[in-house]
Amino acid sequence: MLRHHIGLLAVVRQGAENARMARILVINPNCSVACSAGIDAAITPFRFAGGPALDVVTVSEGPPAIYDWRDWHAVVEPVCRMIERDPADAYVIACASDPGIEAARAVSRRPVFGVFRSAVAAAVARAERFGVIAIVDASKARHLAALRAIGVEARLAAEVALNVTMETLLEPQTARAALMAAGRELAARGAGTVVLGCTGMAHHRAAIEDAAGVPVIEPCQAAAALAVAAVLAAR
Repeated sequence: MLRHHIGLLAVVRQGAENARMARILVINPNCSVACSAGIDAAITPFRFAGGPALDVVTVSEGPPAIYDWRDWHAVVEPVCRMIERDPADAYVIACASDPGIEAARAVSRRPVFGVFRSAVAAAVARAERFGVIAIVDASKARHLAALRAIGVEARLAAEVALNVTMETLLEPQTARAALMAAGRELAARGAGTVVLGCTGMAHHRAAIEDAAGVPVIEPCQAAAALAVAAVLAAR
C-alpha cells in the first residue's frame, strides 16, 4: 500500500510539473492594453484542455505602437527583461515587426517566435507569393529586413500601408473598408495570401479574407500555432 501511495505521489508530482511547464508567454511590446486584449482574443482557438497556457502580457513602458525604428529599438531591452524574469516554455513577440527577436533568443534557451516571421512562414506554405498590409509606410523597411533575414523577400508580391494609428485599427469599423480595399489590391497584384502587418488588425481578418478572396494570415495566430506545436513536441 505504501509503495502504491509513493507511486501515485510521483505521478501527481510529474503531472503538476508538466502542467506548470506547459506555458507560452505572449509579449505585446507596445503599451496598449486594448491591443493586448485583441491579441488574447485572436489566440483563443489555440487554448485547449491539456494544452499549454497562453498568457498575454503588455510591456507597460512600451510606446502606443511600433511605428518606426526608434520604437522598435526602444522595446528590445524591456522585452528581454520580461523574458529573463518570467519563465515559460516558449515566447512569442507579438508585434508584426518582431522587435528584438535576435536579442530575445540570446537571453533564453527556450524558443522565441516572432509573429511576423511566423505569419510569413504560414503564407508561403499556402501560396507562391504573398502580400502584407502595414499600419504605416515606416513599417515596410522593418518588414523587408525580416524578409531578407529569412530569405523570402523575392516572394513578396506587394505591401500596402494604411497610415493610420493603432487606436483607429482597434476600433470595430473605422479602418475596415481601407483594410478590405488593401486586401483586394494585394490579391490583384499577385498575392496568393495576405499577411496582416499589425496585431491591431486581428479582429478584421475574416472581413479582409472575404474581400480579398485569398487566405489572410493573422500573425499572432500563426505564432501561437508554432509555439504550441513546439511545446507539445518537447513533452
